[in-house]
Amino acid sequence: RTKMNRLYCHCNTVMPNCREVTESVPMESADFNNMRRAMVDIQLRTNGVTEPWIVAAMGNVAREQFVPDALRTTAYMDRSIALAGGKKLNPPMTTALMLQAAEVSADDTILLVGAPKGYVATLLSARAKHLVVTETLAELPETARKGGFSLIIIDGAVEILPDALVALAADGARIVTGVDERGVTRLAAGFVRGGKVALRPFIDSEIAPLAEFARKPEFVF
Repeated sequence: RTKMNRLYCHCNTVMPNCREVTESVPMESADFNNMRRAMVDIQLRTNGVTEPWIVAAMGNVAREQFVPDALRTTAYMDRSIALAGGKKLNPPMTTALMLQAAEVSADDTILLVGAPKGYVATLLSARAKHLVVTETLAELPETARKGGFSLIIIDGAVEILPDALVALAADGARIVTGVDERGVTRLAAGFVRGGKVALRPFIDSEIAPLAEFARKPEFVF
């Protein structure tokens, strides 16, 4: 039988120093249902994530199905997981805090910048009636380019917000994203008014930087 290392993470803060214990266990014996419940009870509830639809969705969606087979037993640890193509799945607490800050309504018209068939898109599909998902602005469907989104969620950390993205937001729309400030990543939320964005960081958090939203290097002669 294939054996994996099971990792246990005892977390009680938003940015925990996790104690890692390694135990060789059969892959097929991993109890993902119990891991999922522990994630909700130990990570989410104790850190102020109380929005019912988020708790229900994260308690039901099988996060282990969104990571490589070799890493499935680490799916519910509060840390990012490397995916194919250099991408990452952000920690559960990062995702939960972003969604709670977004104050998602069933009537929102949402643009998610993230994986179209990824974990966050799956969570949002349980709540949102109108959801458009794209990994890059270049891949945005033509029908969505007219904009008018009431909520934009960026599943990663940005250094800049392109004007082309801001232009897709309705006036008064909410934006929730990660921000990367010289290697320090935080979660931030704000509003779009008059074509301008005002973001307010609200917590330090591990979140993967997005290359598309990196600041272009300046050339010095």
